[in-house]
Amino acid sequence: MEISLYRDEAVSSVSRTLRAQTYNMGHTLLAKNPDGVVFLPIRSMQFLAILDAEEWVFVDGEKKHLIEVAWQKFRPQSRTAIDEAVPFEAMFYTEEGPGLMSRLESAVHEALLQEVNRMQYEKKQGDVLPFRSKESS
Repeated sequence: MEISLYRDEAVSSVSRTLRAQTYNMGHTLLAKNPDGVVFLPIRSMQFLAILDAEEWVFVDGEKKHLIEVAWQKFRPQSRTAIDEAVPFEAMFYTEEGPGLMSRLESAVHEALLQEVNRMQYEKKQGDVLPFRSKESS
């Protein structure tokens, strides 16, 4: 599947930090995906988040091909512990972008949490093997 996305020049940008758990869950999903890209629906906002190693972009469901917000330049190496927040740059491509940040941060966290929990549940599924009797050994 191929998807084409477009973005204009950034309207504004801001330095932020992303809570460690959110960043770590995103990279857990990226590590499990052989394509190196995660498509994460954010149903509560009708957005699609597309995560890769370089940036996380957010597309409104009504403006399907336009990137509204991008989180980029993650700097996990600047933290001294894995549970510390990760600095990044938020780029806004629409005037509404800055107003979306607090909702996006919590909605992305919840969507990632659901996806990681689903992944862990699927991993726990398995077959129960019968014990071999001593006679068949």
